[in-house]
Amino acid sequence: MILVTKTFLPPQAEYNVILKRAWDAGWITNRGALVLELEEKLKSYLKVPNILAMTNGTLPLQIAIKTLGLKGEIITTPFSYVATTSSIVWEGCTPVFVDIHPEYLTIDETIIEAAITSKTTGILATHVFGNPCDVETIQKIAKKHRLKVIYDAAHCFGVTYKGKSIFEYGDISTCSFHATKVFHTGEGGALFTGSDELNDKLFYHHNFGHFGPEVFQGVGINAKMSELQAAMGLAVLPYMQKILETRKGVVELYRNNLERLGVLKLREETQWNYSYYPVLFENEMQLLSIQELLNKENIFPRRYFHPSLNLLSYTDKKSCPVSENIASRVLCLPLFHDLEEDIVLKICDIINRGL
Repeated sequence: MILVTKTFLPPQAEYNVILKRAWDAGWITNRGALVLELEEKLKSYLKVPNILAMTNGTLPLQIAIKTLGLKGEIITTPFSYVATTSSIVWEGCTPVFVDIHPEYLTIDETIIEAAITSKTTGILATHVFGNPCDVETIQKIAKKHRLKVIYDAAHCFGVTYKGKSIFEYGDISTCSFHATKVFHTGEGGALFTGSDELNDKLFYHHNFGHFGPEVFQGVGINAKMSELQAAMGLAVLPYMQKILETRKGVVELYRNNLERLGVLKLREETQWNYSYYPVLFENEMQLLSIQELLNKENIFPRRYFHPSLNLLSYTDKKSCPVSENIASRVLCLPLFHDLEEDIVLKICDIINRGL
């Protein structure tokens, strides 16, 4: 069975050596030595000033909204994973959807201002499939209207834009370290901000509000990463170059053998991480036909992202025609570190013959 992705697992012996340090210390949670080491190594690898490792990739979104004090309306994208919208609703705010760019698939920055009202407090945009939003324009809009900016950068580990880590843009960026991601800790995620003051607030929000063992600086929840997760991250991190190189090879095979399908347009000056390989069919009927042909061969791509989030039952179902159209005909093809060339070519052949 060939799934849309496959978890990279480092040699188990290497993981066990790292994990033994937690066993020997008798410390497996509450920000032990492995979590602290992982944060420092990630700061160095990603070239970012601050990082807070967390137990999953959704809590960072919720904590970011809470920490920035966002209320009322938050402008967001309908083309993302459900956690982007559900986190807004979970925090008692209202998602206001702005349609997407038909090629970049990120929020359409040219129509954000038209959606701003007196109730708007922030923008939560997604860098789609690792492709950056128009961060400069969004920042200008945010500054003009005194709005906060959060980027859902779940797919963006290792992505740089104009020579800087994508995590350096916005007031806060979040990332997922889920097992399906390019870099992972089994389950996990992180928060990034360039502000030391904001980082301190994010810290106590993710740790029950603790400011020392017996002092509480404010309200908080428990989003801490465990030593078990950090051990996995420390075992995976040395293999990142290999992971990215092999994924790049798969992407190049797809590009060279699938010439009749629409593909994601990367924003200029982006160093991409080959996180997903989405293709665009002419219509949903064609997509479903190809999907069925692949499934019959035990190959299972996935409809990231479907449905368009503006159609969720707990939203106002505002029309977003570009997002709805893209969501109906986009399919992410299998992409992982050890996907064999003959399988990639088989996928391409099935698709080409079925078009």
